[in-house]
Amino acid sequence: MAKQLPYGTMREIFERFRESEPEPKGELEHTNAYTLLVAVALSAQATDKGVNRATRDLFARVSTPQQMLDLGEEALIAHIKTIGLYRNKAKNVMKLSRILVEEFDGEVPNSRAALESLPGVGRKTANVVLNMWWGMPTQAVDTHIFRVGNRTGLAPGKDVVAVERAIEDNVPADFARHAHHWLILHGRYVCKARKPNCAVCVIEDLCPKEGVE
Repeated sequence: MAKQLPYGTMREIFERFRESEPEPKGELEHTNAYTLLVAVALSAQATDKGVNRATRDLFARVSTPQQMLDLGEEALIAHIKTIGLYRNKAKNVMKLSRILVEEFDGEVPNSRAALESLPGVGRKTANVVLNMWWGMPTQAVDTHIFRVGNRTGLAPGKDVVAVERAIEDNVPADFARHAHHWLILHGRYVCKARKPNCAVCVIEDLCPKEGVE
């Protein structure tokens, strides 16, 4: 685990991220807060590309919790059966859709606690939805961000909550909203687990490369 980088280095790194990608976007396709919530819930242990393939036709038919209930669990399974753990995910999507209709007037709540009260929605999913739909500076730590945070010293921590806290505590406020996407995209396409592509890395000269041979 690398040591936490000093403030000046953090600013320089995020300046470079912003220069290379001023408005980073999540890669899950969605039409509103509800379809985003469903897409993120389905993405656990699956790739964004795989989820997008499975939900493209689904979201052409379904865009509200009531429409999902009307569709039914078996029809939902038919759409998402290419995604890992699809049966359990389908059950959770139906349960959360019913709760949204019965307790939230069919609307997706925008507090972390309310989102985490929904079946199949953990802290990471809640943070993604809050960040992508409402623009809150939440930090959803996945395997990519956990790796980048510890390898670079941007946000070292022994577990995902520690890394999340390190990002929140140390990333300058003017970069906080997009920090999640800059880090996840950097980990997905450049700072890969087995073979990081340091030759094209925009922060290579500022990185301690912890754990990189």
